[in-house]
Amino acid sequence: MNQKHQEDLAHIRSMMERSSRFISLSGLSGVFAGLSALIGGLYVYAVLEKYGINYFEIKERTFSSDLISELILTMFLILVFALTFGILFTIRKSKKYDLPIWTSATKNMLLNLAIPLLAGGIFCLALLYHHIYILIAPATLIFYGLAVINAEKYTFSDVKYLGYCELVLGFVSLFCLGYGLIFWIIGFGILHILYGLIMFKKYK
Repeated sequence: MNQKHQEDLAHIRSMMERSSRFISLSGLSGVFAGLSALIGGLYVYAVLEKYGINYFEIKERTFSSDLISELILTMFLILVFALTFGILFTIRKSKKYDLPIWTSATKNMLLNLAIPLLAGGIFCLALLYHHIYILIAPATLIFYGLAVINAEKYTFSDVKYLGYCELVLGFVSLFCLGYGLIFWIIGFGILHILYGLIMFKKYK
């Protein structure tokens, strides 16, 4: 009888989690988002070399309007690829396990994710407008970390650890100005790949 009660309680907890948390998120989404950021970061390094900028040479750098435009386009493409992979793998997992995608939990997660991201996006646009390029990479890491932590209560709780790592990395990069690309590659590339692999193994 006790075993049956425990099974019933486990089933009830599972149903409650499905209704209150977005659990269709796939670890492979993180892996491919990380790969997109990694490839994009390496491409940015190559672009800087093309414009005659030695990234590891410590001196004041001048960015032309053409270079800024190419960097913005690259970041936009990275975002598009990451979102595309995220959506595809989420749909794939939801179909495989017969999970609903668009629920109240999904809406709450996206809302809690969007608020810090929107604030960070506006802040980065202001930095871009005032030509304070050196703070953009730390700002993206910090606001992204806050967004992930804020959305954690509506998805897998493990995601908060990724948020904490992004946050710490962003704070450290504030004291290592001029090396934002390296921190950006670590934060959005390597950390996402590691997180995605761990999540895929744990929740497959």
